[in-house]
Amino acid sequence: MFNTLSERFQRIIKNLSGQGQITEDNIKSTLQEVRTALLEADVALPVITQFIQSVTQKSMGTEVLQHVNPGQMLIKLVHDELVSLMGDTQSQLNLQAAPPVVILLAGLQGSGKTTSAAKLARFLRETHKKSVLLASTDVYRPAAIEQLSILAQETQTAFFPSEIQQAPLDIAKQAYQYAKRHIHDVLIIDTAGRLHVDDAMMAEISALHQALSPTETLFVVDSMTGQDAANTAQAFNKVLPLTGVILTKLDGDARGGAALSVRYITGKPIKFVGVGEKTDALQPFYPERTASRILGMGDILTLVEQVQQQVDQKQAEKLAKKFHSQDFNFEDFRDQLRQMRNMGGMKNLLDKLPGMGQVPSAARDKLDDKIFVQFEAIINSMTHKERCFPESIRGSRKARIAKGSGTQLPDVNRLLKQFSQMQKMMKRFSNPGKFKNLMKNMGGLPGFS
Repeated sequence: MFNTLSERFQRIIKNLSGQGQITEDNIKSTLQEVRTALLEADVALPVITQFIQSVTQKSMGTEVLQHVNPGQMLIKLVHDELVSLMGDTQSQLNLQAAPPVVILLAGLQGSGKTTSAAKLARFLRETHKKSVLLASTDVYRPAAIEQLSILAQETQTAFFPSEIQQAPLDIAKQAYQYAKRHIHDVLIIDTAGRLHVDDAMMAEISALHQALSPTETLFVVDSMTGQDAANTAQAFNKVLPLTGVILTKLDGDARGGAALSVRYITGKPIKFVGVGEKTDALQPFYPERTASRILGMGDILTLVEQVQQQVDQKQAEKLAKKFHSQDFNFEDFRDQLRQMRNMGGMKNLLDKLPGMGQVPSAARDKLDDKIFVQFEAIINSMTHKERCFPESIRGSRKARIAKGSGTQLPDVNRLLKQFSQMQKMMKRFSNPGKFKNLMKNMGGLPGFS
C-alpha cells in the first residue's frame, strides 16, 4: 500500500536530512521533488498545487527555520499537510437516525460495490452490534443479486430477495418496509453500476435516493484508478448528496493518488477503505494513520486493533507461555501461522511497522505469504508425534512428509532449519541476561535505541 510514494518520500527526507540547515533554496528543490513524487502517484493537479503552496508557506516561517534537523522538520510539515488533505479526523457513519438507517451505495460497475455492501454489513454487525438487512437493486448485471445473497450468507447477514424482472425502485421500497417490519437497525442498498457515468444511471439512483432519503449515501470507487476516482466521485456528487466515500482495493494501490485526491476534490470524507478480498477486509479510514504509513512511520494503532479483534487471546497466552518455557513445537508454530494469516499475512503486518518504508522493495517482495501456506502443508503432513518432537524427523520421515504435502525434500529441510533457528532464538529470549545483551547489541536498529 502506497509503496511507491512512500519510497519517494523516504529518499527526499533522507537527502534533506543530510543538509546542515533549512534554506529557501533547499526547501524549493525539495518541494520540487515532492511535486514530482505526487505527480507520479497520480494525485490530482489542484491537490498538488494546494499541497506545495501550503508546505512552502509554513516551511518559510521563522519558527520552522530554527529547527536543527531539516529532515524531521519536513516530515512534520508534510505529515500535517497530508492529514489535512485527507480530512484531518476520522469520519464516522451516522447511525443515530430512527431505524432502519438507510445506507445507499453508488458507483461504477467493477468498483466493488457488492462486496463492499457485504463488508460493511459485517463491520456494522461485529463492531456496532447492529442488525443489518442487505438488498440489491442491480437488475442489470448478471448474477449481481445472487452474488449479494451468497455474501449475505457468508457474513451472517439478513438478505432481502429480489428478481431481475422487478423495478429497482420497487425493490428498494419493499426492502425498506421489510426492514421496518422485522426491526432491522440498518438497511444497506446495493445499486446498479455502469461502465461510465450516464444519464439513465443517474436518473435511477436519484429516484432511489429521493424515495429512501438515506442517512448515508456512500460512493464506492476503485483506488487504483488514481485521480480518476476523485473526478468520478465529483460527477456523482453533482447529482447525489454524497456523505462519504469507500475506497476499494487500497491494498493493491502502490501510488495513493485516489486517497490523496478524493477529499479535496469532492469535499466528502473517505469513511472506509477496502484492504483485501475477504469480507473482514474493510477498515475505517484514519487520515493521520494513513499519512504516517505514507511517510514510513508505520501504523501501530491499526496493528494493535487488528490483534485485539482477530487474535484468539487465550491461544496467544498459551503460545507466549510455550515461547518462554522453550516447549514450542510444530503444532504451536502452525497455530501461529494461522493467526498471522487471519491478520492479513506477513506483508500486511510489516507494512504497519515504523521504518518499513526504508526497507528496499526487493526485500519486501521476498516476504511471500505463499511460503507460510507451504509450511502449514508440510506440518499437516507430519504425525502428531513428529509435530511434538521435531528432532525425530530424519531420513525416510522427511521423504514421507514431502510426498504427503506435495512439496520437495529441500522444502522440508528449509522448514526444519528455520524452526531450529527459531528455537535457538527462544533460548536467548528465555534468559533475561542474554535477552538484555541481545537488545543492547540491537541498539543501532530502528526501534531498539
